[in-house]
Amino acid sequence: MSDHRRHLFTSESVAEGHPDKIADQISDAILDAFLAEEPAARVACETLVADNLVVITGEFKTARKELFDEIRGRAEAIARQVLRDIGYRDAETGIDPDTCEVQVRFNHQSIQIHKGITLAGGDIGAGDQGLMFGYACDETPDLMPYPIWLAHRLMQKQAELRKSGALPWLRPDAKSQVTVAYEGQHMAGVETVIISTQIARDLDPAWVAQEVAREIVDPLVPLALRTPTFRLWVNPAGPFEIGGPNGDTGLTGRKIIVDTYGGSCPHGGGAFSGKDPTKVDRSAAYMARYIAKNLVAAGYAKRCLVQLAYAIGVAEPVSLLIDTYGTGTVPDEKLEDMVCCTFKLTPRGIIDSLQLQRPIYRQTAAYGHFGRAEPDFTWERVDQAQALEACAG
Repeated sequence: MSDHRRHLFTSESVAEGHPDKIADQISDAILDAFLAEEPAARVACETLVADNLVVITGEFKTARKELFDEIRGRAEAIARQVLRDIGYRDAETGIDPDTCEVQVRFNHQSIQIHKGITLAGGDIGAGDQGLMFGYACDETPDLMPYPIWLAHRLMQKQAELRKSGALPWLRPDAKSQVTVAYEGQHMAGVETVIISTQIARDLDPAWVAQEVAREIVDPLVPLALRTPTFRLWVNPAGPFEIGGPNGDTGLTGRKIIVDTYGGSCPHGGGAFSGKDPTKVDRSAAYMARYIAKNLVAAGYAKRCLVQLAYAIGVAEPVSLLIDTYGTGTVPDEKLEDMVCCTFKLTPRGIIDSLQLQRPIYRQTAAYGHFGRAEPDFTWERVDQAQALEACAG
């Protein structure tokens, strides 16, 4: 991208009541249930929601064999509670948590995969092959790209107003989309905001648009942030009354760009939710974010991309790439050496460094895995400046 060309960039977010996010939250709630009892449990949980049906499946390995049966027996109750917590009450809101059908189909992890990633001396190899990306930039205090940061904040505001009763006619399913104008690499303003939100029946669309603008958009997008050609679209396809699983099917892992950086950097293709931290799709992506954020926070770059790649059953990464897009204060090759000196990049090293064998994952499954100052989001810490400086030599 030219350093001076004006261009537009768009990212989207979805609410916790979006069907795909329902599936992510159920899968991560199942993961948390296993990790709360056995931190080293191996979990790969997938969920499907459609109409009045929830299907939970996956592959699991536990040292305590009865734990498999115990969580399988609790899975239905866990799924129903997630639906209630999101705000679904009945078929009218999108799915009935009390009467919906819940099917549970748990399988055991392949013995060949288990043996292949269990290494000598208690070490573990990567739970799968793949490539993972982390990213950070100085557009926001959270070191996230502004379009995805704002899109998430809009959805969090929608949920806050819905759950508090301030806007009781809002329903759980919603999407946001934010288009930002840039002059080269510098943000020039917000060009377009789209809010598609499920609502109660028989409301006047113009009144809904007015309330959404006043209560959700205006507090987060003041006039000073808007371009002269700013546009706001609220439910542009018309009344959005049928939502949740009654309106669309949801699957675990279908919102990988929403979960990460809104398209501002490459994505390796691996989803996060439902996977224990031996799966580097998740844990190495968290480590890549941790690295990128610390490099930007320490002043080594204004923008930073980190790529890690792994082979299944092998502990050390097969590659590491740092790209600062020409904003680095030292050469990217030097940063790679500093990262290898500072951060532990094996699955065991990542798990221990970021304390990932804890039941912390359900809270990650809506509003993005990055750019939120949640206490358990250890990958969001900026605490490695001195270690990086020491490794700079």
